Amino acid sequence: MGKILIVDDSTTTRSLIRAVIEDMSDDFDAYEAQTGFEALKLLPSESFDLIITDINMPDINGLELISFVKSNAAYRDIPLIIVSTESSEEDRKRGVALGAEAYITKPFQAADLQQEIKRVLGK
Repeated sequence: MGKILIVDDSTTTRSLIRAVIEDMSDDFDAYEAQTGFEALKLLPSESFDLIITDINMPDINGLELISFVKSNAAYRDIPLIIVSTESSEEDRKRGVALGAEAYITKPFQAADLQQEIKRVLGK
């Protein structure tokens, strides 16, 4: 069973992403973190197959989270998808340059997120 960590300060967005994941199949367990700091505390406790993160969050933002994950040998192979309201090409390029495998702009279609999850995980 795959494990996906959803990192977003919006309860609504986390619930929506969880529903999208659960709608895909029973092959994934979704874990949630409200902040980048909560995500960092969860990383050592589970072996995640994917992290889906927002950019704009209190304390540690999504870009800082991606930088940490990609610079840490224990986590650098975990793929990341950014789901954010930040829609400029500059934001997209910065996220991908830091190591995100995909960048989806809010609001998003469930099918688009499912497609990116499958692509990133090679399913």
